[in-house]
Amino acid sequence: MKTTTTQLVFPAYCRTARIPLPEAEHRFHPERRWRFDWAWPEHKVALEVQGGVWTGGAHVRGARLLKEWEKLNTAAAMGWRVLYCQPQDLLTEETLAYVEKCLAFNRGGR
Repeated sequence: MKTTTTQLVFPAYCRTARIPLPEAEHRFHPERRWRFDWAWPEHKVALEVQGGVWTGGAHVRGARLLKEWEKLNTAAAMGWRVLYCQPQDLLTEETLAYVEKCLAFNRGGR
């Protein structure tokens, strides 16, 4: 996998916020090739960065959207909490606050 700027910056942003480091492109299913953009596997928390929402990107069109739903429904059935953001919102306090809440919830803190 080619390392992108985001793959270097987001973990550093998490480290600065004292959030456990995420795993990039985490493959969560034992048989399917599905991956989460970012994941905290030990907590079963994932973050999907959805680009193209306003421009008709692949994740919001017909057949691709149905495949995305299959992936996300399967993840939910496996106990995963999946968060979403747009690329421009990845490095924001709001996104990290959602991640923190999910990690705390899965550790038993509500």
